[in-house]
Amino acid sequence: MLAGILLFFIPGRIRFVKELISILAVMAALYSSIVLFGTGDKLISVDDALRTGYQAHHNCLLADHGSICFQVDGLSRLIVLFLGIFGLLILVYCLTYNKGRIKGFYSWYLITLGASYGAVLSDNLLLFIIFWGVLGITLYKLIPGTDEASSAAAKKTLIIIGASDGIMILGIAIIWKICGTLSMADVSLPTSGALTAAAFLALLTGSFTKAGAFPFHSWIPDYAQYSPASSAAFLPASLDKLLGIYFLARITTDLFILTDPWRMLLLSLGVITIVAAVLMALVQHNCRRLLGFHAVSQVGYMVLGFSLGSMLGVAAGLFHMLNNVIYKSGLFLTAGNVEFRTGKEDIDELGDLSRSMPLTFFGAIVFALSISGIPPLNGFASKWMIYQAIIDFGSGSGLPNKLWILWLGLAVFGSALTLASFIKFIGGIFLSGKKQEFAQVREVPVLMWAPLILLALGCLLFGIFATGIILPRLLMPVSGVFVPAGFWNSSLVSVLVLISVLLGICLYLITGMKKFRTEDSFIGGEKLYETTGYPVSGFYHTLKEFRLMAWFYQKAEERWFDVYELSKRFTLWLSSLASRAHSGILPHYTVWIIAGLIILLMIMNT
Repeated sequence: MLAGILLFFIPGRIRFVKELISILAVMAALYSSIVLFGTGDKLISVDDALRTGYQAHHNCLLADHGSICFQVDGLSRLIVLFLGIFGLLILVYCLTYNKGRIKGFYSWYLITLGASYGAVLSDNLLLFIIFWGVLGITLYKLIPGTDEASSAAAKKTLIIIGASDGIMILGIAIIWKICGTLSMADVSLPTSGALTAAAFLALLTGSFTKAGAFPFHSWIPDYAQYSPASSAAFLPASLDKLLGIYFLARITTDLFILTDPWRMLLLSLGVITIVAAVLMALVQHNCRRLLGFHAVSQVGYMVLGFSLGSMLGVAAGLFHMLNNVIYKSGLFLTAGNVEFRTGKEDIDELGDLSRSMPLTFFGAIVFALSISGIPPLNGFASKWMIYQAIIDFGSGSGLPNKLWILWLGLAVFGSALTLASFIKFIGGIFLSGKKQEFAQVREVPVLMWAPLILLALGCLLFGIFATGIILPRLLMPVSGVFVPAGFWNSSLVSVLVLISVLLGICLYLITGMKKFRTEDSFIGGEKLYETTGYPVSGFYHTLKEFRLMAWFYQKAEERWFDVYELSKRFTLWLSSLASRAHSGILPHYTVWIIAGLIILLMIMNT
């Protein structure tokens, strides 16, 4: 954060110096994150350090449960590590992509990363909300606001995030009132009482808003569409997901003890988030807005995992959070590469980029298959764990447990719709008919494709080594040790998939299936396909013609599912009512003054 503030005083014309300081600061932060992740149980409290004379260094935690303190446990170590990794990868991408797009970009970037570290490591809720609030400001500053649409998206983001922060402060005040402490480590409240339920809902609102879960999701598609791809990959796709789901994990596993009604609420919001967001993604034309809705949809799977309450569910939710950050950041960087070379974002205006941008195309294929849950990639591994956790959850006796088949069916249905949506994304951008205007398009510079390829490899490695390395080394130290139901070995699945692919290739070559002829439709000797075409997104328009879907899409276009728009309409309605009182007639004003005075006296008397 100090490095970010320092960059404000360095003139913009010496951009190289700003970039160098940014890279060094983020690399130092990543190094510290790796050291902190590897400390394990070597950390000691400040009281023990002072009592034993232990000299503070990188594996000594100088904090305790005082008024202002930090704490490190398995969950915070995991999140901090990935904050550092994605902070560096996306910064490298920005060195080429972000030239002149946002004033003071590197300053706000470093402040955002620093505040994210602070929020994850804060044990004191008051200190936590301070860092959390800083992130709302930086989120606003990382949209350029160069036109009316982007300015409106920035304002909407700031208002929604700011409002949720205010609600969180109310929840923190209630916790202080009940417990007399602001230390997260000392709070564990049942949600059976009205006051504790209010605190739970207040903090849940902040978590859902940051992560982008229904019904506080509406800022993410707008932000994704109108912010630079680097900002979208840095915040809604990675940091905000890590932070929002981190706090959801704190709420559901540490701060509160959930009862069945609240589990029912979380499970319902989870499946609504999955299905509603992916249905909206299916009909989008702007590729970044499509990705924004998918950033919302994937949060539903994480909510499902944490709402189950089992060790397997928590591990599955955390695993899907990490996987989502990997492939979702990669998808936004893919869209950024396409926009960087073509200047276009509408899927209907793109096409035939697979040959001219092969590395970007490779990354896009991997990310699309991963988010769709195709084995052996990481998206399949975490979704499979969520499905297993839901089936195990069904063995319970409560009403939410008895509805397990509903939660499972909607989760699988959402994954199928995700695959359908990314067929449009890949086909429309990379595989559709030839576009002469893109004949001279070439692959992006190395600093833009290298982070994308590394993320694609991450999708492969996290999928192949899920059961052998990722679960026992990264997730079980946080969730607890568990044994997945049934027989599932990610490495074996990967080998079987590879064998199937190789057998298919051999069969293709041996049988001579590659020898086939293609011809255009014959209409009087004219070349039909070269002069006409059908946009890929057009195949999805029929969804709007189904009776139920027509109602849903009509209400969505009218912004009936947008909490920001609903709040604005309600505020304007109240304002219109109040404006009627300003009639300009003196006796009317006198009546209002007397009535208001009477109400105040009655309140003071009670």
